[in-house]
Formats: sequence, structure tokens, C-alpha cells
Amino acid sequence: MKILALDAATEACSAALLADGALSERFEVIGRGHAGRLLPMADELLVEGRVSMHELDAIAFGRGPGGFTGLRIAAGVAQGLAAGAGRPVLPVSNLAAVAAGSHRETGAPFVLACLDARMGEVYWAAFDCRRGVPALLGEEHLDPPARVSLPPGGPWQGAGHGFAAWPDIAARLSIASVEADRLPRAADIARIAAADLAAGRGVAAAKALPVYLRDDVVHRR
Repeated sequence: MKILALDAATEACSAALLADGALSERFEVIGRGHAGRLLPMADELLVEGRVSMHELDAIAFGRGPGGFTGLRIAAGVAQGLAAGAGRPVLPVSNLAAVAAGSHRETGAPFVLACLDARMGEVYWAAFDCRRGVPALLGEEHLDPPARVSLPPGGPWQGAGHGFAAWPDIAARLSIASVEADRLPRAADIARIAAADLAAGRGVAAAKALPVYLRDDVVHRR
């Protein structure tokens, strides 16, 4: 299985190549300039891995939620590459990617992923990670911090820079362990995408759309 994954949903910009069980990644926190870095990152990985576009099984991207401009960039690059190579696309939740990374590094069975959405709001969702790939509990949300809640279960691990912007969330929900600096990474998107591809969840390039959550999307990042 060979999957190229892309992400530009936050201030981080990353690309990853999963090829026959080996995973390589480029990851940079750049704030802006994702459009100029994402495709070169992908090209570097393909050259180093000696994998051509037509050898890929699929292309994955962080479909949101996240910054409007970054989501459009990642979706556009994924759509363009997939259409040119005739490959399916795997849109992956950025909140799920945050949960996957947290579970991978901490072993936490349940993760509350929370990303700062600016404008006094956060993107958040709860995940059951006991089977390795995050399973969404309920829905993904865009809410003021005071409305973030936990479903039954636990113990809970907090992950994502929403906890850095709004530390009272963890205190209010009694979450003792928090990775407040965690951002989504293309490597975790690739891991989730591998499971999605095996389950037949790939879509045509034209149907690979971002998920903003916010109706009045804001042009930022």
C-alpha cells in the first residue's frame, strides 16, 4: 500500500508518504506560506522514496476542520494530483489526526481533540482510540470553549492547541493530562487513510471536499 498524505489545516504544513509499511514525513510550523511548501514537500518524499505518482494507491489530505485557506490549499493539491494520476482521494478529519497522534505517543484510550478556531471558538471532538484508529464519539463541533463537553467513559487525554488558547477547558472537565501543543500531522493522516482505503472509503478527486464547520468561513492562515 502506497499513500501520499497532505495537510495545511493549521499553522503546521506537512506531507507524508506511507509506502509498504515505511512512513516518511516532512513537517514544518510555518504560520503562512503553505501554498509554496506543500507540493515541494510531497515531491521530496516521492523522490526520496522512489515512488511515482502512478504507483500510489491513493492520496489523502486533512479535510478539516481548520483554517479556510489552508484547507483549500490541501484539498486543491490533493485533487490535482489525484486527478492527474487517476487515483482515489481519502479526506481525513484533522481532529482525528490530532487524536491519532496523541494516542500513538501517549497510549491514551480516549482523546478529546480540540483546536483553536479563533473568533472565541474551538473545533472539538471526542475519540475512542482503543483499536488504534480513532473512532468518533458523537460529532465534530465548532463551539465557544464553555460548550465543550465529554461523553461517558475515560480516562481522557486532551490534545490540540485549543487547550493552549483556552486552558480552562481542561480544568472545567477535570482532564489532568493535556498535550496543548499538538497539531495535526500528515503522518497520522496517512495512518488513518490506510485503514480508510482498506475499507473502501476512497472518493473521486472531484468529491474530495474540505469540511469547514463554520458557515461564515474566515480567510486566514
